Amino acid sequence: MTRTILITNDDGIHTDGLLRLARSAVRYGEVWVIAPDTQRSALSHSITLDQPLEIRPAAFGTEGVHAFSCSGTPADCVRLAVKGVMPVLPDVVLSGINYGYNSATDIQYSATVGAAMEASFLGYRAIALSEQDVPCHEVTDAYLETVLDELIDADPGPDQVWNVNFPGCCLDECSGILRDRRVSGDIVYEDSYDPVEIRQDGSIRYVVSGCMRDEAEEGTDFHALLLQAVSIGKVRNIC
Repeated sequence: MTRTILITNDDGIHTDGLLRLARSAVRYGEVWVIAPDTQRSALSHSITLDQPLEIRPAAFGTEGVHAFSCSGTPADCVRLAVKGVMPVLPDVVLSGINYGYNSATDIQYSATVGAAMEASFLGYRAIALSEQDVPCHEVTDAYLETVLDELIDADPGPDQVWNVNFPGCCLDECSGILRDRRVSGDIVYEDSYDPVEIRQDGSIRYVVSGCMRDEAEEGTDFHALLLQAVSIGKVRNIC
């Protein structure tokens, strides 16, 4: 089966996760990459309305991939791709591979999931893919094509997208794939805002930091990751 595949992300056009996903995706069809020109994490499902969007051809280094950078958000990338750039509409939209989990309540902030949601709004199957923000990608690289084999033609159901997270452990520590994971209602990180500069005019600069929690409700996406398993579940669009 010949497929047309659209890939985007929120970390930017030149990131390793996007490149690794595109390299795997060419097995499944013709690949179009339209991704933000710079980092766009935590923008959720936002779109650009007050200024023009610009795309530029991007050198991607993978044969069979049409690649462009976009000045907008990840959701903009999906909208612009299907409404203006691609000559053939996609069969499936892949968003990722994000550097950092998109599970539990963090999904609300995720522009990786936001791009997948936009694809669903527009009537396309979509898969969001994320991995732990550590240098080790052994589990992702070992299981990515297994996951794509399973999900690339699978319909998640009305108003839903697939959400996949890969743990950052070594491959021999991974406990396999856990499917049908529901979204955890827990928070992933205990956040704090720390002052880094107090100025004479009374203004204060803060930076956010967080410590990942070590417990979650059984049967959830976050619990699967704490078990060092690949988590596969669905996220519902709320309209």
